[in-house]
Amino acid sequence: MTERTRVIIADDESIIRMDLREMLTNLGYLVVGEVGDGRSAVNLARELKPEIVIMDIKFEGEEFDGIDAARILTEERIAPVLLLTAYSQRDLVVRAREAGVVGYLVKPFREADLVPAIEVALARFVEFRAVEDQVGDLTEALETRKFVDRAKGILMDSQGLSEAEAFRRIQKMSMNTRKPMKDVAEAIILAHQTQQQAVV
Repeated sequence: MTERTRVIIADDESIIRMDLREMLTNLGYLVVGEVGDGRSAVNLARELKPEIVIMDIKFEGEEFDGIDAARILTEERIAPVLLLTAYSQRDLVVRAREAGVVGYLVKPFREADLVPAIEVALARFVEFRAVEDQVGDLTEALETRKFVDRAKGILMDSQGLSEAEAFRRIQKMSMNTRKPMKDVAEAIILAHQTQQQAVV
């Protein structure tokens, strides 16, 4: 899997790009491009169509940040974005989520952190595309994803499912009942809340 995964790196610090390229190469990923700002990342991704873009959340002296770039890449359905961040500010996380960002990696990170972060981001992007295909609208897909993520968490906790299994369960229930995934997710959340209240 990793051998076929083509990656673009976007970070304004060349030393981080170099370290990241080395780590990714060691892990068997193929780094197809490196850039130092968000706009270049968007342009290069449009041209090279990588499987994933690993991008810093902030670029020194640039107003156009990693979240802005992620929004374009999500809207144009080009590639998922894994954001590198040294920040844990809530507003950035909320903005990133609304832009369709599918994963985060907090600096400083180790080589061992990369594979799970990349694989989760790739899986979430596939899920997000499935949601978007069903609702046919990006804004609605982002809204649906919030409910689906919460419902997935409930199924994972209560039934010991993996993230992918939980998503497939919601997808299957949606197809079987002919209801949108958002409705299915909301029903799971409501049932869980009712159960918790009954316990109290």
